[in-house]
Amino acid sequence: MDIVVKGRKTEVPERFRKHVAEKLKLDKIQKFDGKVMSLDVEVSKELNPRQADRAARVEITLRSRGPVIRAEAAAGDPYAALDLATDKLDARLRKEHDKRYSRRGNGRLSAAAVGEVVPDAASFNGDGELVGAQTPPPVPVTKAGSLDVQGDGPLVVREKTHVAAPMTLDQALYEMELVGHDFYLFVDSETKEPSVVYRRHAYDYGVIHLRTDPLAAD
Repeated sequence: MDIVVKGRKTEVPERFRKHVAEKLKLDKIQKFDGKVMSLDVEVSKELNPRQADRAARVEITLRSRGPVIRAEAAAGDPYAALDLATDKLDARLRKEHDKRYSRRGNGRLSAAAVGEVVPDAASFNGDGELVGAQTPPPVPVTKAGSLDVQGDGPLVVREKTHVAAPMTLDQALYEMELVGHDFYLFVDSETKEPSVVYRRHAYDYGVIHLRTDPLAAD
């Protein structure tokens, strides 16, 4: 497995790429998760001079057979941002590792195990029926300044697609904390409907459930 380092609206010098390889020890990561499939490091730069102390942002994304683990940080230079992001990644890897081993032998499946037993478990068609993964048709892309316009618009600055297994609300909250985001989209294991958990004030959380409207479908 190789570490992929890329820049978003900025050039990544070879010196920094070597520093990433030295900082992110693959053997150490694989001790926590031996099924790692890819490790991506994305560097971006904030051009606003008022945010000089947070001008460099580094996002690390680790994909394996388990949940996606993401850590990001911002600092005055990319090396400091990488150090902060690496510390966050280590903490989340330890948390997932400890949770996985503490649950061994209790007969329950983790979200990762469900995904292996039921492939494409979270893929549904418009009628709510389970279907396999399909390759979407290519969309024409044109340039509008520094942005890519997909089709006739609106402007799509960034798009990501994730494969997910149905999970409980408690598991969704845990996954949200694991990736360090303020919201998490998941498929409810009870209703089989898409839902979103999000962080509110202090330590409160909220949840939004989407329910298919049969009248709208007709």
